Amino acid sequence: MEESQNRAFESHGYVLAIIPPKVFLRDNRPRGETVVQAVGESFFTLLELSPRHGTTINPQERVPIHRNAKGKIDHVKRRIFYDDLAPESSEELPLVIEMIVTKHEHKFVQFFNEAKPLTTRMHSLQLLPGIGQTLMWAILEERKREPFKSFEDIAARTKLQHPKKVITARIIDELKEEVKRWLFVKPPPRDEDERDHRDRPPPRR
Repeated sequence: MEESQNRAFESHGYVLAIIPPKVFLRDNRPRGETVVQAVGESFFTLLELSPRHGTTINPQERVPIHRNAKGKIDHVKRRIFYDDLAPESSEELPLVIEMIVTKHEHKFVQFFNEAKPLTTRMHSLQLLPGIGQTLMWAILEERKREPFKSFEDIAARTKLQHPKKVITARIIDELKEEVKRWLFVKPPPRDEDERDHRDRPPPRR
Protein backbone atom coordinates (compact mmCIF):
# COMPACT_ATOMS: atom_id res chain seq x y z
CA MET A 1 0.00 0.00 0.00
CA GLU A 2 2.76 2.44 0.87
CA GLU A 3 4.65 1.75 -2.37
CA SER A 4 1.61 2.28 -4.58
CA GLN A 5 0.78 5.53 -2.77
CA ASN A 6 4.33 6.81 -3.15
CA ARG A 7 4.05 6.39 -6.92
CA ALA A 8 0.62 8.03 -7.10
CA PHE A 9 -0.31 11.67 -7.45
CA GLU A 10 -3.33 13.63 -6.33
CA SER A 11 -5.74 14.68 -9.07
CA HIS A 12 -7.91 16.95 -6.91
CA GLY A 13 -7.47 18.84 -3.69
CA TYR A 14 -9.67 20.58 -1.16
CA VAL A 15 -8.71 24.10 -0.19
CA LEU A 16 -7.88 24.66 3.47
CA ALA A 17 -6.88 28.33 3.36
CA ILE A 18 -5.64 31.07 1.06
CA ILE A 19 -2.46 32.64 2.45
CA PRO A 20 -1.78 36.19 1.18
CA PRO A 21 1.70 37.68 0.76
CA LYS A 22 3.42 38.78 3.97
CA VAL A 23 3.35 42.43 4.94
CA PHE A 24 6.15 43.61 7.23
CA LEU A 25 5.80 46.44 9.72
CA ARG A 26 8.69 48.45 8.28
CA ASP A 27 7.57 48.01 4.69
CA ASN A 28 3.92 48.23 3.62
CA ARG A 29 4.58 46.46 0.34
CA PRO A 30 3.54 42.78 0.39
CA ARG A 31 6.35 40.32 -0.20
CA GLY A 32 6.04 36.92 -1.80
CA GLU A 33 2.93 35.61 -3.49
CA THR A 34 -0.48 34.28 -2.55
CA VAL A 35 -0.46 30.54 -1.94
CA VAL A 36 -3.21 28.02 -1.35
CA GLN A 37 -2.85 25.32 1.30
CA ALA A 38 -4.85 22.23 0.45
CA VAL A 39 -5.26 18.54 1.16
CA GLY A 40 -5.38 15.92 -1.59
CA GLU A 41 -8.59 13.99 -2.10
CA SER A 42 -7.12 10.53 -2.69
CA PHE A 43 -4.17 10.23 -0.27
CA PHE A 44 -4.65 13.28 1.99
CA THR A 45 -1.34 14.77 0.89
CA LEU A 46 -0.88 18.27 2.28
CA LEU A 47 0.06 20.63 -0.54
CA GLU A 48 0.95 24.21 -1.29
CA LEU A 49 -0.56 25.45 -4.55
CA SER A 50 -0.14 28.51 -6.75
CA PRO A 51 -3.49 29.99 -7.82
CA ARG A 52 -4.04 31.41 -11.29
CA HIS A 53 -3.97 35.20 -11.38
CA GLY A 54 -7.39 36.82 -10.97
CA THR A 55 -9.21 33.75 -9.66
CA THR A 56 -11.34 33.62 -6.53
CA ILE A 57 -10.84 30.53 -4.38
CA ASN A 58 -12.66 29.68 -1.17
CA PRO A 59 -11.90 27.32 1.73
CA GLN A 60 -13.45 23.84 1.28
CA GLU A 61 -13.50 24.28 -2.50
CA ARG A 62 -12.55 21.20 -4.56
CA VAL A 63 -9.97 22.09 -7.22
CA PRO A 64 -8.31 20.01 -9.96
CA ILE A 65 -4.52 19.83 -9.53
CA HIS A 66 -3.44 17.18 -12.04
CA ARG A 67 -0.82 18.07 -14.61
CA ASN A 68 -3.19 19.15 -17.40
CA ALA A 69 -5.83 20.76 -15.20
CA LYS A 70 -7.51 23.88 -16.60
CA GLY A 71 -8.84 25.39 -13.42
CA LYS A 72 -8.12 27.89 -10.69
CA ILE A 73 -4.75 26.36 -9.78
CA ASP A 74 -1.71 27.16 -11.90
CA HIS A 75 0.56 24.48 -10.43
CA VAL A 76 1.47 22.52 -7.32
CA LYS A 77 4.39 24.27 -5.61
CA ARG A 78 5.39 21.57 -3.14
CA ARG A 79 4.30 19.02 -0.63
CA ILE A 80 4.02 20.42 2.88
CA PHE A 81 3.65 18.85 6.30
CA TYR A 82 1.31 19.35 9.22
CA ASP A 83 3.72 21.71 10.98
CA ASP A 84 3.77 23.90 7.84
CA LEU A 85 0.04 24.59 8.00
CA ALA A 86 -1.09 28.12 8.77
CA PRO A 87 -3.39 28.40 11.83
CA GLU A 88 -6.43 28.88 9.60
CA SER A 89 -5.54 25.73 7.64
CA SER A 90 -5.14 23.68 10.84
CA GLU A 91 -8.54 24.91 12.00
CA GLU A 92 -10.20 23.98 8.71
CA LEU A 93 -8.49 20.59 8.37
CA PRO A 94 -10.85 18.38 10.48
CA LEU A 95 -13.94 19.68 8.69
CA VAL A 96 -12.41 19.22 5.23
CA ILE A 97 -11.14 15.71 6.06
CA GLU A 98 -14.62 14.76 7.26
CA MET A 99 -16.06 16.15 4.01
CA ILE A 100 -13.75 13.90 1.99
CA VAL A 101 -14.48 10.86 4.15
CA THR A 102 -18.22 11.49 3.75
CA LYS A 103 -17.91 11.81 -0.03
CA HIS A 104 -15.94 8.56 -0.27
CA GLU A 105 -17.89 6.67 2.37
CA HIS A 106 -17.85 3.41 0.38
CA LYS A 107 -14.04 3.34 0.35
CA PHE A 108 -13.82 3.62 4.13
CA VAL A 109 -16.67 1.22 4.78
CA GLN A 110 -14.71 -1.27 2.67
CA PHE A 111 -11.82 -0.82 5.06
CA PHE A 112 -14.03 -2.11 7.86
CA ASN A 113 -15.07 -5.04 5.64
CA GLU A 114 -11.58 -5.95 4.40
CA ALA A 115 -9.12 -4.89 7.14
CA LYS A 116 -6.65 -7.67 7.94
CA PRO A 117 -4.43 -8.68 10.88
CA LEU A 118 -1.05 -6.98 11.10
CA THR A 119 0.50 -9.57 13.40
CA THR A 120 -0.77 -12.50 15.45
CA ARG A 121 -1.53 -10.03 18.25
CA MET A 122 -2.61 -6.90 16.41
CA HIS A 123 -5.35 -6.25 13.86
CA SER A 124 -5.36 -3.19 11.60
CA LEU A 125 -8.82 -2.29 12.95
CA GLN A 126 -7.16 -1.67 16.29
CA LEU A 127 -5.17 1.20 14.78
CA LEU A 128 -8.39 3.23 14.71
CA PRO A 129 -9.00 5.41 17.78
CA GLY A 130 -11.30 3.78 20.31
CA ILE A 131 -11.22 0.28 18.85
CA GLY A 132 -9.87 -2.20 21.37
CA GLN A 133 -9.85 -5.96 21.23
CA THR A 134 -13.50 -6.44 22.29
CA LEU A 135 -14.88 -4.03 19.70
CA MET A 136 -12.51 -5.39 17.06
CA TRP A 137 -13.88 -8.92 17.54
CA ALA A 138 -17.46 -7.60 17.43
CA ILE A 139 -16.77 -5.89 14.09
CA LEU A 140 -15.16 -9.03 12.67
CA GLU A 141 -18.13 -11.19 13.75
CA GLU A 142 -20.64 -8.78 12.24
CA ARG A 143 -18.89 -8.52 8.90
CA LYS A 144 -18.81 -12.33 8.70
CA ARG A 145 -22.58 -12.36 8.91
CA GLU A 146 -22.93 -9.66 6.25
CA PRO A 147 -20.58 -6.99 4.91
CA PHE A 148 -21.21 -3.48 6.19
CA LYS A 149 -23.04 -1.21 3.77
CA SER A 150 -22.52 2.24 5.28
CA PHE A 151 -21.27 4.14 8.32
CA GLU A 152 -24.82 4.05 9.62
CA ASP A 153 -24.88 0.26 9.24
CA ILE A 154 -21.61 -0.05 11.19
CA ALA A 155 -23.00 2.12 14.00
CA ALA A 156 -26.26 0.16 14.12
CA ARG A 157 -24.60 -3.27 14.27
CA THR A 158 -21.64 -2.50 16.56
CA LYS A 159 -20.83 -0.23 19.49
CA LEU A 160 -18.76 2.04 17.23
CA GLN A 161 -21.21 4.93 17.14
CA HIS A 162 -19.33 7.44 15.00
CA PRO A 163 -17.26 5.57 12.38
CA LYS A 164 -16.82 8.67 10.21
CA LYS A 165 -15.32 10.67 13.06
CA VAL A 166 -13.05 7.74 14.01
CA ILE A 167 -11.70 7.59 10.44
CA THR A 168 -11.25 11.38 10.41
CA ALA A 169 -9.34 11.30 13.71
CA ARG A 170 -7.04 8.55 12.41
CA ILE A 171 -6.28 10.50 9.23
CA ILE A 172 -5.36 13.59 11.24
CA ASP A 173 -3.09 11.49 13.48
CA GLU A 174 -1.35 10.21 10.35
CA LEU A 175 -0.96 13.75 9.00
CA LYS A 176 0.63 14.74 12.31
CA GLU A 177 2.98 11.74 11.91
CA GLU A 178 1.93 10.44 15.31
CA VAL A 179 1.72 6.87 14.00
CA LYS A 180 4.04 4.04 13.01
CA ARG A 181 1.76 2.55 10.35
CA TRP A 182 -0.10 4.30 7.55
CA LEU A 183 -3.67 3.34 6.65
CA PHE A 184 -5.07 6.25 4.66
CA VAL A 185 -2.46 8.98 4.20
CA LYS A 186 0.37 8.98 1.67
CA PRO A 187 3.42 8.28 3.87
CA PRO A 188 5.90 11.14 4.24
CA PRO A 189 9.37 10.88 2.66
CA ARG A 190 11.58 8.66 4.79
CA ASP A 191 14.85 9.96 3.37
CA GLU A 192 16.08 13.23 4.89
CA ASP A 193 17.31 14.49 1.52
CA GLU A 194 13.86 13.91 0.07
CA ARG A 195 12.27 15.69 3.04
CA ASP A 196 14.58 18.68 2.55
CA HIS A 197 13.44 18.87 -1.06
CA ARG A 198 10.15 20.41 0.07
CA ASP A 199 12.01 23.63 0.91
CA ARG A 200 13.61 24.02 -2.50
CA PRO A 201 12.00 26.41 -5.02
CA PRO A 202 10.09 24.83 -7.92
CA PRO A 203 11.97 24.56 -11.22
CA ARG A 204 11.46 27.36 -13.71
CA ARG A 205 9.13 26.54 -16.55
